[in-house]
Amino acid sequence: MKKLGLLLSLALAFTSAARAELKLPAIIGDHMVLQQKQANPIWGWDTPGTKITVQFAGQAYAATAGADGRWTVKLAAADANATPQVLAITGTTKRELQDVLIGEVWMCSGQSNMGFKLNQDWNGDIEAAASKLPNLRLISVPTVGTQELKADFKGQWKASTAETAKAFSAIGFLYGRYLHEILGVPVGLIDNSWGGSAAEAWVRRETIESDARFATLMANTVKREADLSSEKSKADFAKSVADWKIAAEKAKVEKQAAPRAPADWLTGNSRPGNIFAGMVNPTVGYGMKGVIWYQGESNAGRAYEHAMLFPFLIEQWRKKWGQGDFSFYWVQLADFKAEKPTPGESDWAELRETQTKTQSLANTGQAVIIDLGEGKDIHPRNKHDVAARLVRWALVKDYGLKFPYRSPEYKSMAIAGNKVTVTLDCFGSTLRAFDVAEARGFALCGEDRKWHWATGKVIAPDKVEVSSPEVTAPIAVRYAWADNPVCNLFSNDGLPVTPFRTDDFDLTMKPKPVVTAVAPTKQP
Repeated sequence: MKKLGLLLSLALAFTSAARAELKLPAIIGDHMVLQQKQANPIWGWDTPGTKITVQFAGQAYAATAGADGRWTVKLAAADANATPQVLAITGTTKRELQDVLIGEVWMCSGQSNMGFKLNQDWNGDIEAAASKLPNLRLISVPTVGTQELKADFKGQWKASTAETAKAFSAIGFLYGRYLHEILGVPVGLIDNSWGGSAAEAWVRRETIESDARFATLMANTVKREADLSSEKSKADFAKSVADWKIAAEKAKVEKQAAPRAPADWLTGNSRPGNIFAGMVNPTVGYGMKGVIWYQGESNAGRAYEHAMLFPFLIEQWRKKWGQGDFSFYWVQLADFKAEKPTPGESDWAELRETQTKTQSLANTGQAVIIDLGEGKDIHPRNKHDVAARLVRWALVKDYGLKFPYRSPEYKSMAIAGNKVTVTLDCFGSTLRAFDVAEARGFALCGEDRKWHWATGKVIAPDKVEVSSPEVTAPIAVRYAWADNPVCNLFSNDGLPVTPFRTDDFDLTMKPKPVVTAVAPTKQP
């Protein structure tokens, strides 16, 4: 019996020793790029209590694995370095990460227009052929929707080649290539995007739940979760699948989509907190310069809410990273859907306005692409110009270079009789109407709040005179205020004027107040 006990003890000890292993997250691996000029967290897991040593660039760092096995060190800030280095980590086992560079790191995040791959761009074939850049590094985070905070993902850093670039975010790759070639330093890009995703899915759930501004959003979420998890929902789904199979068999030529399972939303890209937990959390803390973002289409029907949610998302990411107010640049929604013959309301215009207003946050900016969309395709294939407008922000604000970078924005207006003079902030440039002399895309309204197309005339470097024979006493002006506006006003540097309105009328997407019926009081 003693021998048997000894053998069992040895077997257990051997098993424990075999399982003891230093583990690193995918974001920390061979070929990675570390952010220059700032302390970079390096973390992983090992047996609790294990002493960890990290060696890099001639310096050593020490840590101890905590009760949960996690350990963290911070590498000293260093200048950009294109010479491959080895980062050695020793714990219960040893890992040597090869080909580590130091340069600029950017997160490329959002929905399908950010996830849109380079090989889908109009010039994707030749862009890919010009992408053999060994010091431009790429890593992609797989789409995972969950309420459970994930610590890791499956992926690895790879050098840019014709093959690796093809499958990467077109906007992200082109943005990163500009930085790499203009700055002359290594660049690391993290593609963290999910098509069709809603903004609320990108924020940690507990932070949304604790903010009273999103009480309605979360109340609707809880109700939907209960409904989709109910036995009735499961039974309804089973019946709909059975009915679909019968219908599909009868009409084989028809390609009818199968019913969506209730779990699709529960593990999908719209449930609050899902993407943060599954995709963002595994990257939180990794040293980076900033984020480029292209998302909003999925929230276009809720612009009033998005006005609070979008800046909230940015603030929450900055808090989680703990690296200060890092740069956050986004793409304003492009023109899309049918052109309308008369001016009026637009949920896409309202969403664009919330994006413009979010620039009130420090170290933010937007690329206006109201001229680059496609009316019949929500995924315009010209991503090159989008990336070029985005990167101007970084080159000027982050790297101190001199380029035109900001689209003209509304500044003020003056009414004189039946004419309105609109003054724009051109940020050092001047205005011009593209293609024709008239500045198109303006609308006016009077006290009746009925909108009419108006004629625009550039009368000074930063001023446009707007008038309409149908509005004799104008009170407000709108420009490019439509899903797919016909507009042609640019800066002389080629940047389109930002859509705007001068009125403060209620947004059509503002929730209507709930009126509760009050029972009449009985008379004595």
